[in-house]
Amino acid sequence: MRIVLLGAPGSGKGTQAKKLMADRNIPQISTGDMLREAVANGTRFGLKARSIMEAGNLVPDEVVLGIISERLSQPDTQDGFVLDGFPRTTQQALDLEELLDQMGTPLDTAVLMDVDLDILMKRLTGRRTCSLTGKLLNVYFSSQEEIDECRSAGGELIQREDDNEETIGNRLDVYRESTEPLIEFYRERDKLTTINAEGTIDEVYERLTAAL
Repeated sequence: MRIVLLGAPGSGKGTQAKKLMADRNIPQISTGDMLREAVANGTRFGLKARSIMEAGNLVPDEVVLGIISERLSQPDTQDGFVLDGFPRTTQQALDLEELLDQMGTPLDTAVLMDVDLDILMKRLTGRRTCSLTGKLLNVYFSSQEEIDECRSAGGELIQREDDNEETIGNRLDVYRESTEPLIEFYRERDKLTTINAEGTIDEVYERLTAAL
């Protein structure tokens, strides 16, 4: 099963990809991880990316695509993969489509993790880490019991600096401008699967596996 995961920041793509990876024995291919791995391993495209990054520039699409092609030719992708974080633009989606067709491994579906904007804001701005246990909590969605457990043990609820409304609002704007057109791209190709990504992790996963 060859899948692209689509969805705004906070829609749960990474969490669901990890569950799919464990259940279906297929790798989750996150562009960030893949880029770091290629650079560390000194692959042909990894070396190109390193020199670009060291110069303080953004890695261009053709180098990212080269790294993806290197990664997809590894044996663990034989039964499929979950692409998370790429493509982000329509041009990248076209390039990926061409690459996968050349490799004879076309995409099965693009899964859209659909979440209401207000819930996304609460998921992201409400994130806290217990200073004592490192447990991830959410002031809107975690139970009072879990929050009290951290505080009564002497822990504090710490918010990441970039989990503020302004920063998150900007991230969601960028998503809407560049990534939302991908929904139409895959819909036109009859490759879009939309799932309701609101609810518990297990509820969402049940919907995801049913849809797949």
